[in-house]
Amino acid sequence: MEKTNKCLLEWNAIVEALGQGKQSILVRNYQNTLKEFILYPTDVYLENENYMDSFQDKHQSFVEKNSDPKKDEPEYEIKYYATVEEEIEKPADVVNDLDEYHIWTNDHVQSYINSDTTFFWLLRVYKLKEPIMATRTNGMVYANLDESISLDGIEPVLSDAEFDKIKKSLK
Repeated sequence: MEKTNKCLLEWNAIVEALGQGKQSILVRNYQNTLKEFILYPTDVYLENENYMDSFQDKHQSFVEKNSDPKKDEPEYEIKYYATVEEEIEKPADVVNDLDEYHIWTNDHVQSYINSDTTFFWLLRVYKLKEPIMATRTNGMVYANLDESISLDGIEPVLSDAEFDKIKKSLK
């Protein structure tokens, strides 16, 4: 039985966008150090009054519906697992050409890119057999679950054909 306790901490709206096939990439200033992880929802960003300005207009209702993760402090609901299938380094200015692969506004993405190049993590996302409630260790980007969870019965969110089409278009 395969298990993991490694997590990537991410805004719940992004976790749900990845888990529902609305988003396929993460845009980062740095290379990834984990090739697979649980997508662990966070909610501290909800304190920012301009939070909704970070998302494309066409995704506003989705974000409103999916901003607040299901939780029973200190546990949060875990539903998705992801693998980094490709890590693509590109000039930072091409991010404006990739907005069909994420739900953020280009202004939001540009606001946190701090170099001439950026990394696009192409994620293959899987739905867990059943959602679970879990706690994690402290961390800013990565953390560990307090207990490993089973990856038995995970199902890809996108079909192989859908995922391959996205992968080819990003190159």
